[in-house]
Amino acid sequence: MKIRDIRCAGLRGRTPEGGWSNELKPEDCVHTLVAVRTEEGAVGFGSVFTNDALVRAALKVLEPLWRGESALEPERVSEKLHQHSFWLGRGGTLTHAISGIDIALWDLLGKATGQPVGRLLGGRCRERVKPYASLLMDEPGRLHDHLLAVKAQGFRAFKIGWGPFGRQSAQLDRSIVAAAREAIGPESQLMVDAGGSDAYWSNGYKWALQTAAMLAEYDVTWFEEPLQPDALQDYVRLREHARVPVAGGEVMTRRQSFDPWFAAGAFDIVQPDATKVGGLSESRRIGWAAQAHGVRLIPHGWNTAVGLAADLQLVSALPSSNFVEYLTGSPFVDEIVTESWRLDADGMLKIPSHPGLGISLDEDAVKELTGGEGWIE
Repeated sequence: MKIRDIRCAGLRGRTPEGGWSNELKPEDCVHTLVAVRTEEGAVGFGSVFTNDALVRAALKVLEPLWRGESALEPERVSEKLHQHSFWLGRGGTLTHAISGIDIALWDLLGKATGQPVGRLLGGRCRERVKPYASLLMDEPGRLHDHLLAVKAQGFRAFKIGWGPFGRQSAQLDRSIVAAAREAIGPESQLMVDAGGSDAYWSNGYKWALQTAAMLAEYDVTWFEEPLQPDALQDYVRLREHARVPVAGGEVMTRRQSFDPWFAAGAFDIVQPDATKVGGLSESRRIGWAAQAHGVRLIPHGWNTAVGLAADLQLVSALPSSNFVEYLTGSPFVDEIVTESWRLDADGMLKIPSHPGLGISLDEDAVKELTGGEGWIE
């Protein structure tokens, strides 16, 4: 089974806010779907966390390397793309695009073998996993009401992030976290994401340590991105002294980038994003390395239904990965699949057991959100 063509289509028109200082507009494109087509007509789907123009250009650059390649050997083909393109921007746009290709190749391999991707990644350690509802912070009253509405949907874990947190005052930060805890109750899990990868993040180690102490008072499950994404030594110190677990790594790409962080002991929880780190092949290797260092992998998942499906398959194959991120209120997650995501009575999400990623795309919804691009025909 050979690769005949790879196409992409950007999702836009209803792009959710990201909480960034340079805020996203509905027409902005930051998520791109990828379709890998074989000579036999089979199609595998992937997702990339970047603009479609960048993905399209990367696919063109990489075309001599992927055209005619086997569609049933995702890890080997993805590594070939990495190895032969490093001088063109290792870790950047090309790596992001390879992520989508890799996910789509795993989807194809699963469909060809009749197996869910998680089984092909090493075996299914679980059949369901807890999703945490991921939403942006707001002023305390509005956030409280928003969380009540999301809790009514059946979620038992919640992550609040970005917004005004760490950007105005310690008093407001505490009020936000207190309102969140009151809304979800003591029985639910609460995570806090400072968004330290935002442009010109100015808070350093002392702020992070003091804030971590406050978060411990509200039984926060982890403190995410409290520091600038390259502040390795500050992360090491914070992990050593903070009273809550420290999480990060969502902006990093390529498995090799994580090695110094594991060796230094910088994370309790590592959060690679399969749609930009290099796909499922890289994510699995990062998960193995994390396990060897006593670190838990919980994937970053602020993306699409295809990205969520990839994360579900990944965590099914990693023994200690007990959460997936669920971006709430996004049509790119909720509306582009034919079978809606459903939480069970315990607030858990079933991991698809159908071949490949285990999902089917709603062609009409995809057409609407991509402007009608003919990306599969």
